[in-house]
Amino acid sequence: MQLRLAYFYPSLMNLYGNRGNVQTLALRCRRRGIELLIQEVGIGDQTNMTGFDLAFFGGGHGKEQQKIRQDIFATKINNLRAAIADGLVTLTVCSGFELFGEYYRPLEGSVLKGIAIFDARTEESKKRAIGDIIIRSELKSGVTQELIGFENHSGRTYLGPGCHPLGRVIRGFGNNGDDNTEGARYLNCFGTYLHGPLLPKNPALADYFLELALERRYGKYDLAPLDDLLENETRRRMLKRIKGNNLFKGRVQ
Repeated sequence: MQLRLAYFYPSLMNLYGNRGNVQTLALRCRRRGIELLIQEVGIGDQTNMTGFDLAFFGGGHGKEQQKIRQDIFATKINNLRAAIADGLVTLTVCSGFELFGEYYRPLEGSVLKGIAIFDARTEESKKRAIGDIIIRSELKSGVTQELIGFENHSGRTYLGPGCHPLGRVIRGFGNNGDDNTEGARYLNCFGTYLHGPLLPKNPALADYFLELALERRYGKYDLAPLDDLLENETRRRMLKRIKGNNLFKGRVQ
């Protein structure tokens, strides 16, 4: 059994170890005997997304974001939009998440147009939201889980009615610090500010993405369980530490 993952701009969009998200997906596939083929997609590449099952966009600095925005509009946007509309399982983190919205408005300069996958708009703030974060997410109907991450962003993202949040903030700042939302979901496309990286800290979320991709490719599919004793104990300790920090709900500086 085989899956294919498109890893977008790995040399430009890899803040806070976000490559670990791709490595986690590969490891959890390998432990189950599933082959995950990873293709890096860079500036100028005109990749046909039809054969891919997963895609990943990490976070990057402002200069890199502008290069990537120009490249997507020049060489990739129609192909990518069509694949996401067809159910491509896509994870976008931080500036990747902001890029998938309607626009990013900086404090100075022109508004930066996004590729409008998410019904979301981002405004830059003078203050950064920094620190550990926990959100409660209901990915499957009636099944909730707590997701752990680390956020560091100056963007304030506001969702419209066309997409749902990835989760609700328990500890931390989230999309904007006002409405208790974090991230976004549209079809099988997910956006989040959770670094850390996200998937090593939340193996159940990684498995959920794999289930979606396998179901899209092969039909209904139940992943074999893994022995996640070490992962679960690490999560338990992290949740206890973050919840025990009584400084205040969100840290903004």
